Amino acid sequence: MKAFIWTLGVLLFLLTGIGHCRGGQFKIKKITQRRYPRATDGKEEAKKCAYTFLVPEQKITGPICVNTKGQDAGTIKDMITRMDLENLKDVLSRQKREIDVLQLVVDVDGNIVNEVKLLRKESRNMNSRVTQLYMQLLHEIIRKRDNSLELSQLENKILNVTTEMLKMATRYRELEVKYASLTDLVNNQSVMITVLEEQCLRVFSRQDTHVSPPLVQVVPQHIPNSHQYTPGLLAGNEIQRDPGYPRDLMPPPDLATSPTKSPFKIPPLTFINEGPFKDCQHAKEAGHSVSGIYMIKPENSNGPLQLWCENSLDPGGWTVIQKRTDGSVNFFRNWENYKKGFGNIDGEYWLGLENIYMLSNQDNYKLLIELEDWSDKKVYAEYSSFRLEPESEFYRLRLGTYQGNAGDSMMWHNGKQFTTLDRDKDMYA
Repeated sequence: MKAFIWTLGVLLFLLTGIGHCRGGQFKIKKITQRRYPRATDGKEEAKKCAYTFLVPEQKITGPICVNTKGQDAGTIKDMITRMDLENLKDVLSRQKREIDVLQLVVDVDGNIVNEVKLLRKESRNMNSRVTQLYMQLLHEIIRKRDNSLELSQLENKILNVTTEMLKMATRYRELEVKYASLTDLVNNQSVMITVLEEQCLRVFSRQDTHVSPPLVQVVPQHIPNSHQYTPGLLAGNEIQRDPGYPRDLMPPPDLATSPTKSPFKIPPLTFINEGPFKDCQHAKEAGHSVSGIYMIKPENSNGPLQLWCENSLDPGGWTVIQKRTDGSVNFFRNWENYKKGFGNIDGEYWLGLENIYMLSNQDNYKLLIELEDWSDKKVYAEYSSFRLEPESEFYRLRLGTYQGNAGDSMMWHNGKQFTTLDRDKDMYA
């Protein structure tokens, strides 16, 4: 572009050039440099003028074209040189670089725009989440207020129930006092009946051979607490019988005419003085095959104890831990009684939880339960294993598999702790 402008300047300078033409000659003077005319033919010298150019003192990077001939001499200013092309290429390359830079800027701006859109979307999501959390917080506050109200209502109910319980406890104590007075009255009447019975017996003792046994104390005056169980042949622990009854003078009652005939056949009483044995099976293996009272000393026990060994049931060697036949022994007792045992070995008795624990944990044992009704119908339940856990576990029951025809009623007690009237260890009230 600069070369084109410079060329136009030279042309204008030629038109308004400095100098004068005389006799067909045109002279241009240059101040700084002197240029000599070219040698020409003599014939044409008179027809042409000589030209003198004044060139600026600067480096010319492109050619200077001056056309003084032909028809296109007037259009020299419209010609494009190589320098113009190179300048145009430079301009185009700069514009291309600028376009690339702008494209990068546009790409970066597009990414930024996308990120801004994502951030706006996340912001809207966060606003929705914050609103949701705020609503949850309001619900929690309302729920806590409702819970506080319910808690106060429950406290009022508990206070009311506590008041009712206190009233019931007071009422219960009053009933206990009345029960004690009624118990004393019944026992006094029983004593009176016993005295009258003794008077009758003194009169008719030699005449009537079919007398019934004396009346027993219907209601125990006091639940036994610390009775020491000493099992033996004549250990009448808690059996409520009249001690003044002349057993040595009176014949045994006729069971055929008794109002409640026991289904169990009372075997002849046999007492084995040998021993002590480990258990009834040990006694049987020692040659004693008769059912009766044996001296047994379990392992780790403090001393021997007497109990009933039953050999009439196949295969024999059964240690009887409980026997109930006629209801003559009160089984409604406290923990201490059930721990040590009570009753008569030749009648109804309970061997004792501690004794059963020592027996059942010295070897592997089975449990046999035999039931008989008043029509001589017998059923049984047998368990493949039987043992008790120590008192620290409240003599928890462990039973094996069942077989028999009496029904598996002990399945509800398997794994449960022993419970009494003063130590309630079951899940019921």
